[in-house]
Amino acid sequence: MTRIFLTLASANTLLLLAVFALGLSIGDPLKPESQSLVSWHLMLALSALVFAALVHALVLTYFMGTGRWMEDVSKAYQLENRWRIESQRLKYGVLPWMTGCLLLLLITIGFGAAADPASRLGFTGGAGIPASTWHLLVALTTVCCNVIANVREFQALERNGQLVNEVVEKVREIRIDRGLPV
Repeated sequence: MTRIFLTLASANTLLLLAVFALGLSIGDPLKPESQSLVSWHLMLALSALVFAALVHALVLTYFMGTGRWMEDVSKAYQLENRWRIESQRLKYGVLPWMTGCLLLLLITIGFGAAADPASRLGFTGGAGIPASTWHLLVALTTVCCNVIANVREFQALERNGQLVNEVVEKVREIRIDRGLPV
């Protein structure tokens, strides 16, 4: 799972960075020559949001599946609960990061839409900071938090994989001791 996650998380980070770079290159969004860049920025941003949601959902699904598997195997082979409890702790440790990233992605898109001069919202910024700068700051925060979350998710996935291997080895020992096929 770590190899798949690393590939998907890297692709998502590159996509987020491409959206960020494209946004920086827009210049004046009201100029007609900038309109195609604005369109590309918007479409890539929405794609990055959906792809990030997919990556984080994949991690959550993996933890749900392995957690359930550990629970069933622990009951079937009367194993101690330490593996399942640690796996659960890992899952709940990355859950706030996943949620935070998804919320930040939505907030970034919201600030981008509000900062668009063609928007009906008419958001001009706040605290003396222009709307486009707010969008830039939130986007930068989002990319950084997503990278940190991906690192934490990778570490949790790696440790969870070790736990799964420990449970498999313990079950293997029990089956050998009982004379069952392995």
